[in-house]
Amino acid sequence: MSQNQFFAKKNLQDLLDEMAGDHRLKRVLGPVALTSLGIGAVIGAGIFVSTGKAAHDIAGPALMVSYVVAGLTCIFAALCYAEFASMAPVAGSAYTYAYTTMGELFAWIIGWDLVLEYAVGAATVANGWSSYFQAVLAKFGIVLPDIISKNPLVYENGHFVTTGAWVNLPAVLIVAIVTAVLVKGIQESAKFNTAMVIVKVLAVLFVIGVGAFYIDSANWTPFAPYGWSGLSFFGQPILGEPQNGRPVGVLAGAAIIFFAYIGFDSVSTHAEEAKNPQRDVPIAIVTSLLICTVLYIAVVAVLTGMVRYNEIDIHAGVSDAFKKAGLPKAEFIIAGAGVAGITSVLLVMMLSAPRVFLAMARDGLVPSKFFADVHPRFQTPWKSTILIGLFVSVLAGLLPIDALLDLTNIGTLFAFVIVCAAVLIMRKTNPDTPRPFRCPFVPVVPVLGIAACLMLMFSLPAENWYRLIGWLAIGMCIYFGYGRKHSVLGQQLRGELARHGATPAGSLKDDGSQS
Repeated sequence: MSQNQFFAKKNLQDLLDEMAGDHRLKRVLGPVALTSLGIGAVIGAGIFVSTGKAAHDIAGPALMVSYVVAGLTCIFAALCYAEFASMAPVAGSAYTYAYTTMGELFAWIIGWDLVLEYAVGAATVANGWSSYFQAVLAKFGIVLPDIISKNPLVYENGHFVTTGAWVNLPAVLIVAIVTAVLVKGIQESAKFNTAMVIVKVLAVLFVIGVGAFYIDSANWTPFAPYGWSGLSFFGQPILGEPQNGRPVGVLAGAAIIFFAYIGFDSVSTHAEEAKNPQRDVPIAIVTSLLICTVLYIAVVAVLTGMVRYNEIDIHAGVSDAFKKAGLPKAEFIIAGAGVAGITSVLLVMMLSAPRVFLAMARDGLVPSKFFADVHPRFQTPWKSTILIGLFVSVLAGLLPIDALLDLTNIGTLFAFVIVCAAVLIMRKTNPDTPRPFRCPFVPVVPVLGIAACLMLMFSLPAENWYRLIGWLAIGMCIYFGYGRKHSVLGQQLRGELARHGATPAGSLKDDGSQS
């Protein structure tokens, strides 16, 4: 019986029926707002900070190709996400998709993994926001004391080291502000996000448009100084020559800068709040990803064209490139855009985690009275939003987020693998289910998505696997301590056992939930 519960699948129709209840979310998002959410989640700290470091240390000008590799990986996953989002336009994203294809245990694992992805990602960008905000304040002669502007701990050579600071106060305050905006309502959040997206996209276009006039093509030679490979397995180089004990090259660059793409999948977590989810969600996912990929490649081309790759400032490469070109005022514009850009990333990531909890609460895997409580006026999952805000505040204000950054990458890639595999499974188990959007070239696209995601996962340092396993172990304790006993599907199975003495062979098969 227990095995049946672990691998029993949720009926797709049950997901759609949930949307007719009193606890459904408000449908207010159109294709523009959804696309803005996608762009808002993707363009942020990655394009302004990690690009310079990756070009300087990992790939050189060939980082343009690294972004193409990472972008293709995301496109494969995006097409799979779009098919599921059009089939089951409810909150939960990859968690929901796993529940309908792989069963309860896999659904719990991926749901717990998504919470980690969004929470740690939000804490990371909150720290980035703090740095950019303090840079803007410095332009006006305002310098915050270290005791309230830095993290109390840093992670150096495998050990935690105290800094003497108390808390990163700007990071905590921005998380509190964003939490309040999210509790107020999704429509207000989307409007705020759209405004931030407009600001940072204009700034990115400014970087591309103005920087193009200062490109020296000689800086693109050699184009791939670190090589074209950089593939590793659990941190051990397989292809390419490592430098300083770590893999370098185009593929290594793709694994590192993958963080810059995290967020496009969050569009699918808001499918229940879309006005026309079957049409708008697939459009928003693919459109936001294509726009961001083009912008990323253009920014890398400008950056490595303006400054030779080994002379790029690894901390603020874009703004420093304009300073070296004799355009110091552009530095202020870029710092201001960084504040706006990272704010929208923080908003979308903190918007997504409570909706994963909402889907899990509806299934009984976490307490529904708390995580499924939708505010009667604002129609938002307000309690879980506040809880996520508190959790992110602790991470952002106290802990060394650099030690957890790559964990966001590996968690996201893991979710992508599940979604790509789920499309293959659903095409076999539910071939006749209406699909307003169909992933093209199945099984080629899902298989390539799985392979590309695994390639990047294995190219991350081995300690990221250990952290992921540790987080999942905590999640399994919660599942076996609470979720398994309170699972709605599990209670249905136990009811069948009580009535028949065994689960009837056809009882689940007829409603699409055969384990």
